Amino acid sequence: MRSLESRVALAALCAAATFSLTSCSTTHSRDTAYTAAQKPSYAANYADRLPTQITTGEKTVLIDPNVHAWGAYDKNGNLVKAGLATAGGYYCPDINRGCKTSAGHFRIQSLGAESCKSTRYPLPRGGAPMPYCMFFNKNQGLHGSQYVMEGNASHGCVRLSVDDAEWLRFNFANIGTKVVVKPY
Repeated sequence: MRSLESRVALAALCAAATFSLTSCSTTHSRDTAYTAAQKPSYAANYADRLPTQITTGEKTVLIDPNVHAWGAYDKNGNLVKAGLATAGGYYCPDINRGCKTSAGHFRIQSLGAESCKSTRYPLPRGGAPMPYCMFFNKNQGLHGSQYVMEGNASHGCVRLSVDDAEWLRFNFANIGTKVVVKPY
């Protein structure tokens, strides 16, 4: 597993990189973005980055942008599944503003299919793939992406591997499922 210093250095490097647009996110070179089939040898056990139990009383998806992980917790607060999550970046040059994922407690408002696409990105007309989108805060949602990285670089959505988004969409999430995004 990479050290915190390595992850901070990587995030700084990514922030300075040239960006190209994709779903609800910016993407970087293949050195920092990868698909599930291309996981690097340092791929972590993301469950180790999250609490094994939380007090919730209901099914909850926890997003922690500080450790780049998501976790699904059952109604008893037990961690069921976890994975890599790429939350919103501190700044998005194409929209000339900050684009962090909002922290707080939300509810899933809609559940999308594999064909879900962005209506906004890439600018100006959208159309970027967002498979298995699950919106929880206006235009912010959880969705699959081929560009999941150890860092925060999206336009505000939370990118998961396509396999993780599909699992979450069909095996865990419902309209009204609680989503907790920890502050950066």
